[in-house]
Amino acid sequence: MSSGAPRSDEYRIGPLDELAITVFQEEDLSLEKVPVDASGNVLFPLIGLVEAAGKTSRELSLEIANKLAARYLVDPQVLVNVSKSASQIVTVEGQVTRPGRFEIQGQATLLTAIASAQGPTQTAKLDEVLIFRTINDQRYAARFDLQAIRQGWQPDPVIKGNDIVVVGVSNAKSVYRDILSALPGLGSIFIALQSATNNN
Repeated sequence: MSSGAPRSDEYRIGPLDELAITVFQEEDLSLEKVPVDASGNVLFPLIGLVEAAGKTSRELSLEIANKLAARYLVDPQVLVNVSKSASQIVTVEGQVTRPGRFEIQGQATLLTAIASAQGPTQTAKLDEVLIFRTINDQRYAARFDLQAIRQGWQPDPVIKGNDIVVVGVSNAKSVYRDILSALPGLGSIFIALQSATNNN
């Protein structure tokens, strides 16, 4: 297992997202529409450019609060929300009604992505759903049980741009079967594929 693997329930801000930033009891510093530029930065009053891309809302809130506290405010309380996400492309394949590449808006989840492909087929193996994700040129994968997510037994993981979702991998390519057998059961942790295959 890769120690630095991200959890699937984190949404990380990306270029061209739109943020709502609230500084409590500071109306002039509370902004409803703050665009993230193509370089991943936001321009915020008093502190100037702040790098936002790649951070969670909580991480960016803390950074803005620290910068404000350093020179301007005493113990500022900052809340960042992603009000609009840039369009992202997700690939859904395997045992779904309409496999393909789909444009998603906002903070989409696994159920949203599969719904874009008109749902799983009647014969789909719902406990064999893989999400593949590339982070810093490293390929990760995580395995999910769609039925457990639908029933609320497992959280519905956040989908990110360029993710690949494969439903029912046992009847798919042999490479998917190998990855399925290498992953240590179900869970929300993404495992580096090289580590997973080495442990198999």
